[in-house]
Amino acid sequence: MTGWVLRHVQSALFAAGRLARTPIATVFTVLVVAIALTLPAALSLAIQSVRSATGEFANAIDVTVYFKQDVALEKARQLASSLRQRSGIARVELIPADEALKQFREQSGFGAALDVLQGNPLPHALDVRPKADATDPARMESLRRYLAAWPEVELVQVDSEWVQRLNAILDLLRRLVKGAAVLLGVGVLAVVGNTIRLEIYARRAEIEVTKLVGGSNAFVRRPFLYTGLLYGVLGSLLAAFMVWLGLYLLDGPVGRLSASYGSSFQLMSPGWRELGILTGAGAVLGIAGAWMAAARHLARIEPRA
Repeated sequence: MTGWVLRHVQSALFAAGRLARTPIATVFTVLVVAIALTLPAALSLAIQSVRSATGEFANAIDVTVYFKQDVALEKARQLASSLRQRSGIARVELIPADEALKQFREQSGFGAALDVLQGNPLPHALDVRPKADATDPARMESLRRYLAAWPEVELVQVDSEWVQRLNAILDLLRRLVKGAAVLLGVGVLAVVGNTIRLEIYARRAEIEVTKLVGGSNAFVRRPFLYTGLLYGVLGSLLAAFMVWLGLYLLDGPVGRLSASYGSSFQLMSPGWRELGILTGAGAVLGIAGAWMAAARHLARIEPRA
């Protein structure tokens, strides 16, 4: 076991030494790997930021209940209290007609036009928020029918289309990110594989001598696998730094833009989990690219008599 570990440590140090002796080529290869990993990582963080910012309402569906004009406020309070006792209801908020008119006057910009109206044209209303596990279509339809059957109710409006659109957009973006990650992952395999192929041909004479003295394909292949591993790990670390740098540069403008809309939205920075996933993906792609190149080209190199 000790000998096996020492051989792997020796191969890793040998691969690191060769990369250090060719800094320009190493930097360019690592940079290409980092660029390929940066795009899906950045897009994934952006989608997570949106999901986090909308986490309180992305899966929430509001139901608005409008009472008839002649329904008294006390009766509306009784119905709201009764509805709070129903299973599957998370919140029920009563909006009196006077408060609704005040909000409309402040937010609509038609305050002067409202002054010519005789009385308050708005009815009392209920803002109903079902529980997250009670928003499937069947239960929502059952709730709508239950509320619509009240003789005091004029209209029941289920505000679910915007939630469905938001979730559909986020799901579409997630699929696009996965597709981009697969394509760019194939690009990383090609870059690492081509780099290892060139290195194999550059060391052809050394490989022939090693095989001549009894070195197996596994022994010859090991330093190349560690070279691919180093390319992948260094590229993923550089990609994490590029993502962090990009988020740092965008943090100020995004904060000012969200503040102008009265929001506290912020882009998520990569944490240890994201760094681990990115590093693991880079390592796997680097080893896989090196393995494919080494398995294909080392078998063709045999010592000449």
